[in-house]
Amino acid sequence: MTNGDRNEGWRARVLAWSGMVAGAASFLVGCAQAPRGPGEAPPAARPPAAGAHTGPTRPALGPARNWSEYRLRVAQRLAEVNAERVYLDAPPDILLAIPVLEIELNADGSIRRIEVLRYPGQARDTTQIAIDAVRRAAPFGSVAHLPKPWKFPETFLFRDDRRFKPRTLD
Repeated sequence: MTNGDRNEGWRARVLAWSGMVAGAASFLVGCAQAPRGPGEAPPAARPPAAGAHTGPTRPALGPARNWSEYRLRVAQRLAEVNAERVYLDAPPDILLAIPVLEIELNADGSIRRIEVLRYPGQARDTTQIAIDAVRRAAPFGSVAHLPKPWKFPETFLFRDDRRFKPRTLD
């Protein structure tokens, strides 16, 4: 199986998952609307409560069975949240930069610390791009059920246009 085949399969799963989420959301919205009489206007939309999360939600997948599965979910979350900064096709033969981060988590999956394990020899700004991408994607889900230490490395494969791919997805 080539990397291209794996990427196509991954893309198909993401698209299928997105379609299921959208369908479920529209079903739930339809179920939540109160019945109206003839000629009655729909109720006014209420603004979200202060501090309410208004971004896209993910269905609960259940706890990851091991660190490999957890790392895959983190990489998928990185790609999902940073879609405009990520590429999913095969990496080029010559990469611009390859920073490596060690991500340490709290029990709830929030970031405790990010350490740079490898700075690239050129395009050192890609290290900060990778750190910012991880922070945007967090929290990643509870790790309390996984063995300590609650940390793992992630390698970022940067192309010349400064788009990256988490190595876990390659």
